[in-house]
Amino acid sequence: MRSDRRRNRTAARLALAAALTAALTAVPASAQTGPGRYPDLSREVLPDGDGWAAAEGGTTGGSAADAAHVYTVRTRAELVRALDGGSAAPKVIRVAGTIDANTDDAGRPLSCDDYATDGYSVAGYLAAYDPRTWGAAKPSGPQEDARRASAARQAERVVLAVGPNTTLIGAGPRAGLRGAALQVEGASNVIVRDLELADAYDCFPVWQPNSGGLGDWKSAYDTLWLRGARNVWVDHVTFSDKGHPDAAEPMYFGRNFLRHDGLLDITNGSDLVTVSWSRFSGHDKAVLIGNGDGVLTDRGKLRVTLHHNEFTGIVQRAPRVRFGQVHVYDNRYVVPEDAHDYRYSIGVSTESSVVAENNSFTTPAHVEAADLVKSWNGTALLARGNVFNGYPVDLLALYNAYNSGSERDLTDQVERLPGPHGPIEDAAAADRAVARHAGAGRAAR
Repeated sequence: MRSDRRRNRTAARLALAAALTAALTAVPASAQTGPGRYPDLSREVLPDGDGWAAAEGGTTGGSAADAAHVYTVRTRAELVRALDGGSAAPKVIRVAGTIDANTDDAGRPLSCDDYATDGYSVAGYLAAYDPRTWGAAKPSGPQEDARRASAARQAERVVLAVGPNTTLIGAGPRAGLRGAALQVEGASNVIVRDLELADAYDCFPVWQPNSGGLGDWKSAYDTLWLRGARNVWVDHVTFSDKGHPDAAEPMYFGRNFLRHDGLLDITNGSDLVTVSWSRFSGHDKAVLIGNGDGVLTDRGKLRVTLHHNEFTGIVQRAPRVRFGQVHVYDNRYVVPEDAHDYRYSIGVSTESSVVAENNSFTTPAHVEAADLVKSWNGTALLARGNVFNGYPVDLLALYNAYNSGSERDLTDQVERLPGPHGPIEDAAAADRAVARHAGAGRAAR
């Protein structure tokens, strides 16, 4: 009799637990905002007027996706299936946890040795193309062929195409991709939000004997590359080389063996892009807008807004602009005390129209305000409301005063003024806000 009562109580508890579970799973993810839950922002669209990506129809990503095209992915294989080869079907892809792109279909981690083929080895490559014996010719022959074949094997795993009408977003505060090279090529209406994108690590850099006069190593992968893309919103993303800083790599042929390229490149006629509330840290070349002085098809495109982003430990390109109409406002720049390779923050190049306002720059004593801007064949920079180590700074006047003469002076007569934008804060207030709220895991705050 007593055992029957125990069985009945147990059955009642199980039934209650099942009912509670059913009730919870029936609640939309967007309503699950209580303690311990992370709000679902995957149907959010770019607000009206929030930078260039809000123009000409705005950016809605995958907000129109039906239930069959809303995915939560935890592995590379699941992510690849959800991306569907870059298809145009509206889709929402929620990333749960950290997905490593350098894994096989079964989820087994892959190393550089796993990709190497046809006899490639770093030692063999160095022996074949040592400038003292090879000279200044472009590498060719068995080791270069093997490097190319090995690189192609890695690219099959790490290069991931993001198609039109897609929202790729974190499903929690520690969501991200490691080792992936995301590419938005020829696609429009894309949102990438609330993710940590780290360590797009190239196992097979190529030696370029004539680069920069002394030769240099070139890596293949940008963490996120917008190539011919249109209406793209990048928000609350943390970009870094986390785990594999290039500074820790060896020197070969007198040059650092670079394993990373850009963090965010916006090139090949990309247009109408907003980058907001994101963090770029511990990297050489952060943001490239426009990829060549001779790419005249970029004229009239590359309209980009960067606001409320943090650039910490970035050596250069924050951003560097060719041809683009770029609004850079309310960003936070921090050069660490131990950074001795800093080059510049804002790069003004061919036919660009850059408006830089209300940005905050904090640097150690060995970095001067005149170092913040660099020009290559640039003509104009409109700069206002910026501060340097807490004090107002005229970036244009300082650049012209300290320009070595290798480049012409800049004027403030930019040909094209900023496009749509939200309220522009005082630089000091923006600095504090960005420090608290920028980066992955903070979009819901």
